[in-house]
Amino acid sequence: MFEWKEEYETKIEVIDTQHKELFKIANESYALLKNDIILDKYDKVVEIINRLLDYCEYHFSTEEEYQLSIGYKKFLSHKVQHEEFIKKLRDENLKKMDENQDEYLMNILEFFMKWITGHILARDMDYVQYARTLA
Repeated sequence: MFEWKEEYETKIEVIDTQHKELFKIANESYALLKNDIILDKYDKVVEIINRLLDYCEYHFSTEEEYQLSIGYKKFLSHKVQHEEFIKKLRDENLKKMDENQDEYLMNILEFFMKWITGHILARDMDYVQYARTLA
């Protein structure tokens, strides 16, 4: 469902590898959403959200270390976006999930994919351009 595209490539191997892992998690989430055999997905959705949070924190840390290493001037605003994203995921009301698990998961997936693709194409490519001006 969620396809990695060449336009997402930063040409920074560690960053691209981590971005691809985020797409992999999203695709696993989508597979769960489309799985009609599993009726109660609550535990699996919680597991996915926790995995996504853990991996995003790891990935954001990698990005932020890279930005600091190149003296990226917009580091703080970029970091704030990362923190806001993590806060949004942490603030998800898991109790609402019981009402309609598939809809809940779909809403999280839509939010995540819209955020991550927009973030890569706008914010991440900005520090990539900045790094290229240093080379």
